Amino acid sequence: MANRNPTIKYTKLFINNEWVDAESGKKFRTINPATETVIAEISEADKADVDKAVSAAKKAFARGSPWRTMDASARGNLMNKLADLIDRDSEHLANLESLDNGKSFAASLFDIQISATVLRYYAGWSDKIHGSTIPADGNSFALTRKEPVGVVGQIIPWNYPLLMLSWKWAPALAAGCTIVLKPAEQTPLTALHAASLVKEAGFPPGVVNVLPGYGPTAGAAIAEHPDINKVAFTGSTEVGHLIMAASAKSNLKRVSLELGGKSPVVIFNDFDVNEAAEIAHTALFDNHGQSCCAGSRTYVQSGIYDAFVARAKELAEKRKVGDPFAPGTEQGPQIDREMFDKVTNLVESGKKEGAVLQTGGERLGNVGFFFKPTVFSDATDDMRIAKEEIFGPVQTIFKFETLEEVIDRANNTTYGLAAAVLTKDIDKALTFAKAVEAGSVWINCYDAITPQTPFGGYKKSGIGRELGEDGLNEYLEIKTISIKTPTKN
Repeated sequence: MANRNPTIKYTKLFINNEWVDAESGKKFRTINPATETVIAEISEADKADVDKAVSAAKKAFARGSPWRTMDASARGNLMNKLADLIDRDSEHLANLESLDNGKSFAASLFDIQISATVLRYYAGWSDKIHGSTIPADGNSFALTRKEPVGVVGQIIPWNYPLLMLSWKWAPALAAGCTIVLKPAEQTPLTALHAASLVKEAGFPPGVVNVLPGYGPTAGAAIAEHPDINKVAFTGSTEVGHLIMAASAKSNLKRVSLELGGKSPVVIFNDFDVNEAAEIAHTALFDNHGQSCCAGSRTYVQSGIYDAFVARAKELAEKRKVGDPFAPGTEQGPQIDREMFDKVTNLVESGKKEGAVLQTGGERLGNVGFFFKPTVFSDATDDMRIAKEEIFGPVQTIFKFETLEEVIDRANNTTYGLAAAVLTKDIDKALTFAKAVEAGSVWINCYDAITPQTPFGGYKKSGIGRELGEDGLNEYLEIKTISIKTPTKN
């Protein structure tokens, strides 16, 4: 049940299965983006706290520790218990998420449920991680072992707080790693509650540590720490560059990055206009446009272009924006003043550069970071709204004529996270799918992301993959063992 005043139990750092104040004693405020009021004061981690958490994680990973000697199937059992506890507390977690993030209660509840599903998927992998025997040349019996990479640092964003936590925790725990996680400073509440469930589920001390704090302090300390063997980050491409540089400078730690996007949705004349408009609308406006794989470049073939624009405008104007806890709300506020101002600035650039504003384009109300669902038509590829990641509820529609033309235009970006093509012609669909430079390609649908399917980007959209077996492999080292054998078999 939706409750805009949920009890907030956890505001301290979670280190070694204990709740502790930051070494500095500092705290920061987490703000409700719908009301611009303070929700709670949260302990603020910095380098000293990261050092403390890494020490706990390193001890938990040491040879002979309860976590390292635990049966792989028992790790899976703990993960399933954690998933059960998330299900038990799903409504409370959803209320915390909507309060902290601004997304609708229904959307938050969906995210929480999927988070438990991700944990269960990887729990099933725990006792199925194995190497192989190899018919190597010479007098050698060769085999491989897959082993956990060790202590991992994880830095997650504010747009899907608990869901991104599950994407990070689940493969790392299945592999047998230990974790130091920094949630986004805008949205620490669900990560802290999830930390309490880690302890309740029975994970040994030090296996999971949660440190709310800021990127330039706590985040940088994680990226630079010499005892962290891998860092996983989801967020902006700009910060991804900083994390990669810091990781290389410290100990050449392994890095996986899931970064920004400017994903194309390509719609051909043969596809139903109303269905296409619905798919493209959801692809962009879902989660208030605050999604790394948002379908933010909508390419429509000329034969249905005008009809599509009219329908896109209609859908945007019907979208219900308001209180995240009110029934029927589809869109809440943007996350904070900084992101609201970024959206505003890019919308103004679209107006100045000659795109046609069909609807929206301005703030909604006087309190909270609400922005009207916005649709631009007649955009060109050289405009800022065509090139920069807006991360807001702004749909930008382009016209195209041919398949070859739209492939080139779709690929004319520094990003490569996702893409979609809507057509009844399988030849066109497969030609586009093979040619487009993107980590995920959806045909006649969008956001078909499941725990079983790898997700990640080409080019500046990232390095490595999350979800599926590929996501698990990001947390494993491969060791080759060769045994000398007699010359006669």
